[in-house]
Amino acid sequence: MSRGRIVDDRGYTLLTGVTGLLGRYLYRDLVSQGVPLAVLVRPKGRESAEDRVEALAAWWEANLGRPLARPVCLEGDVTQPGLGLSAEAKHWVASNCGRVVHSAASLVFHGGDRTREPWLSSYNGTRNLVELCKSVGIGELHHTSTAYVCGTRDGTICESDLNVGQGFRNDYEECKCTAEAWLRDQGGLDSLTVYRPAVIVGDSETGHTTTYLGVYRFFQFAWLLAQQAPRGADGRCILPIRLRMTGEECQNLVPVDWVSAVMARLITSPEAQGRTYHLTPAVPTRSSQIEAALADYFSFRGVSFAGSDGAPDETLNEPERLFYDYIDAHEDYLRAEPVFDARNTLAAAPDLPCPEVDAPCLRRLIDFAVHDRWGRSASVSARRKQRQ
Repeated sequence: MSRGRIVDDRGYTLLTGVTGLLGRYLYRDLVSQGVPLAVLVRPKGRESAEDRVEALAAWWEANLGRPLARPVCLEGDVTQPGLGLSAEAKHWVASNCGRVVHSAASLVFHGGDRTREPWLSSYNGTRNLVELCKSVGIGELHHTSTAYVCGTRDGTICESDLNVGQGFRNDYEECKCTAEAWLRDQGGLDSLTVYRPAVIVGDSETGHTTTYLGVYRFFQFAWLLAQQAPRGADGRCILPIRLRMTGEECQNLVPVDWVSAVMARLITSPEAQGRTYHLTPAVPTRSSQIEAALADYFSFRGVSFAGSDGAPDETLNEPERLFYDYIDAHEDYLRAEPVFDARNTLAAAPDLPCPEVDAPCLRRLIDFAVHDRWGRSASVSARRKQRQ
């Protein structure tokens, strides 16, 4: 266990999931507000927990051009009983932590059974965390859920809604809903605040991300096919793909920097605690905007909107078959989205409006992904260093 600066007893906030996309932004935003932080991190490969946290802190310092306070690093794993903490670390948490921000989760959509991801992290991990809170006397929990606990419901979804017998598109949605429902049934917590972000994408200003799922599957397929497709006299490649959409579908995309900024505000505002917050866009992104941004960036034409019942399987051409195989796990999210009522969020943080994921923002997201090689640039760099 490595320790940062020491503060008064119970003054620390324990953050899980710090190495994930949202977690790394929460680290930046919370320590920037002077919040003493402890983080739960597991080793990865040859990297110790301390090495992973130091690399993250150094990355932020290089990008921000200013120093950041180091958190106390606790080696552990939310999937393990007691979070896998040593007796010394558990004693330290009991003596120093008064609040937990739970951001650790698995983004796996389909798990087979409840002994695998995403259940292992998102559901079992939540239970392990609460049991630890009860055993050490932490009563304030901030839990990161998802707006998609609504499952297959349509219409307007309120922040007070949870399990009303809805169906689910995948294990990810179901286990998130199950975990949140279980949390609400628990005694022993003084305060439970729940955050439900929609589809988190990269930074609204830089495009930075560490996760390439959801809408990024669209981006990556366009990139792959545009490299191989023949180009016409106008220099544009032709992608003869019929989309099973009208073009008017609304996609609830939210930049990670905004989600983190709102959460950090609410976490540090005592009057905001004990509620549920939809972190969803006021102005969703239309599917036609996404297609237009990709066509402009990769210089292609030929994609058309065939309507929700268009392009039946038996009529698909080869590029279309490749496309629908590539986005299979995410296709349901592209066809229709509910409307999320976010009145609690609007009331608590009216000065922090969600940035629109419009054409300029989409271009930044695409550009970062391409230059990051869809997450491979860091791993390639690491392998080169190992060989030197």
